[in-house]
Amino acid sequence: MYRVLLNGCLKVTLCFTIIIGGALLPLPAVALPPAGYLPDRDWHVDPTPFVARITEADGRIVLDNGLVRRVIRTGEGCGTVALDDLMTGRSLLRAVRPEGSLTIDGQEHAIGGFVGQPNQAFLTAEWLAGLKADPAALQLTGVEQVPVRERMAWKRVRHAAAGAVWPPKGVGLRLDFAGPRGEDAPPAFRVSVHYELYDGLPLVAKWLVVTNDSPKPLTLDAFRAELLAVVEHSNPVDVRPGVPLPVPDSLHVETDQAFAAFTAEQANAHAVRWEADPRYTTQVNYLKQMPCLLTVGPGRGPAQVIEPGQSFESFRVFVLVQDSSDRERQGLARRRMARVLAPWVTENPLMHHLLASRPELVKAAIDRAAEVGFEMVILSFGSGFNAENKDPAYLEQWKSLAAHAASKGIDLGGYSLLASRSVGGGNDVVSPPGETPTFGKSPALTSPWGLAYFETLRNLYETTGFTVLEHDGSYPGDWDVTPRPPLQRGLEDSQWAQWRIITDFYRWCRGRGVYLNVPDYYYLAGSNKCGMGYREVNWSLPRDQQVIHTRQNIFDGTWTRTPSMGWMFVPLAQYHGGGAAATIEPLDTHLDHYRRMLYSNLALGVQACYRGPRLFDTPRTKAAVTEAVAWYKAHREILESDVLHLRRADGLDWDGMLHVNPALEERALLAVFNPLPEPIEREILVPLHYAGLVDRCTASVAGGPAASFELDALRRARVKVTIPARGHQWVVFKKP
Repeated sequence: MYRVLLNGCLKVTLCFTIIIGGALLPLPAVALPPAGYLPDRDWHVDPTPFVARITEADGRIVLDNGLVRRVIRTGEGCGTVALDDLMTGRSLLRAVRPEGSLTIDGQEHAIGGFVGQPNQAFLTAEWLAGLKADPAALQLTGVEQVPVRERMAWKRVRHAAAGAVWPPKGVGLRLDFAGPRGEDAPPAFRVSVHYELYDGLPLVAKWLVVTNDSPKPLTLDAFRAELLAVVEHSNPVDVRPGVPLPVPDSLHVETDQAFAAFTAEQANAHAVRWEADPRYTTQVNYLKQMPCLLTVGPGRGPAQVIEPGQSFESFRVFVLVQDSSDRERQGLARRRMARVLAPWVTENPLMHHLLASRPELVKAAIDRAAEVGFEMVILSFGSGFNAENKDPAYLEQWKSLAAHAASKGIDLGGYSLLASRSVGGGNDVVSPPGETPTFGKSPALTSPWGLAYFETLRNLYETTGFTVLEHDGSYPGDWDVTPRPPLQRGLEDSQWAQWRIITDFYRWCRGRGVYLNVPDYYYLAGSNKCGMGYREVNWSLPRDQQVIHTRQNIFDGTWTRTPSMGWMFVPLAQYHGGGAAATIEPLDTHLDHYRRMLYSNLALGVQACYRGPRLFDTPRTKAAVTEAVAWYKAHREILESDVLHLRRADGLDWDGMLHVNPALEERALLAVFNPLPEPIEREILVPLHYAGLVDRCTASVAGGPAASFELDALRRARVKVTIPARGHQWVVFKKP
């Protein structure tokens, strides 16, 4: 019998009756819910019916929210026996595997699992009934339903999405397994496998906690937190050089140990691996190389010593089930995943990257930012600000300016470079033979310099009251062969130790309400924003080319990220060269271009780093910036909502995107642009399904009178718009 807490709030308990190693109770089978992607119940339009729950039936524990279902058998043996896409009715597993594995003091241990499946291509009810527990594996000892808890504190001090919830709503489950016993001795260790399933999202989270119950230290050499034998993408017979075999597109997998890239796939490549399955001997691929075994664990290490009575917690694995191969629909799912797992990414302040650090100039910049409606001033790289200056007088100066900024409703903070530099004194990363640091050189975070650096940053933010950090060259996962006691013994534990140092700092910032601009994929560890994907030297191109690149970068960068997750760039002052043809200063002289850059970002819901000494230089420039910001804030909720990709900028014809949010009065906002030197009129087919509009809608062009439109069978409206020469146009759609 197992006591089960219901969502951590009800003062009642349930008992899951689970017979371990005996006959299964004759409980009814779990019914397959209606598909969650049908037009009249699309979870992207209305996720509220899809509430997560945990049930027990026939010796199985079922995590189910109507979108995805994970079934864990707990009768004879323990392990996942089904992962079902309830949106399409697909079974995603072809074979059973353990719930993970541990290598402790050189010995590998499977966590649960079964033996007896005769064919690894599919599962049948008969085969499932005949599975036996793997006698060599760790065995199940306990089950408990637990509440979903926040991974870190999120102090909400600025505008974020109205529907942002933290921690996510859902259910949690913990399975306990016992380690091997010694002679007349209790198990040396135990491992708890944690699962979470969230409301309205087809995603299962999972992680491991290993506890040392022995009287001596244990070393966790390696672990795999997830292991799934997934149905393959396709069945090519042959393998040809230069033609990679496709991985399953039914699952998108991330961890919160992600680094060294702007995309989830690249940032997780060290941990998330699609491998060939040598046990799958009946696959069509002749060489049996089809990548259809999902393995999630560190490539090296973590090589962590667990002292007696202490515990080790792995990174978290997030498995998102995709109900379609359509690029837009897959992107919608990943963007919702980001908003659920890291709602702080919906914070989207307007940022001035200030090229000055003299107090009088900073104070003036704060005042000017407040006058035009900007919300943040960042002491940019090249401004002269030094985040590592510990002089009390220096800190007191910034404390005074931060207080002034707060009085104006402005976040103030600065830039700091971590990696891509050498600090010397034995404090730099020393790579293994044949390897080099990601950025060519980097300090080791576990070195005396590294520890002092983070202590300096903490002191800076505690003393001054700064509320934003631009942290460049964040830890990219570099390996270091140098023993650095007590935190690092050498190569095998170097990545884990350094990753924990930087993520502990980012979580500390998140709990203090410090906004984090980090050019790396640290969203799930607490950062707010990463680069949208631009190439820095492109901002030294002629201004007209920069406008096109801006909208191309945003179009490309928002397939898998919300508009608020990426920053763009506007070089008010010269950046990477290019001279007068590339810069906007003097601002009034190039006001038309300045206005185009403002709307190219704001109308697509994206904030840019407006980098220069000032946001305006004349009353006319001030009025233009104020007008653009006021328009943005008047439509902020819909502009910061999800996006659909209509036509990518190419300089030949119109381009644009559609913002959608069925929970708002403004259900959709169409933002379109004209790169040509003359006005154009275009009829645009606007898809409004994801705006929750059915049959009819109203549309208002540029704030004008609303007109009624009928929607076709695919819930699209045909709208004629006139777009000014080198300008933009916008249309708001509402429910009639």
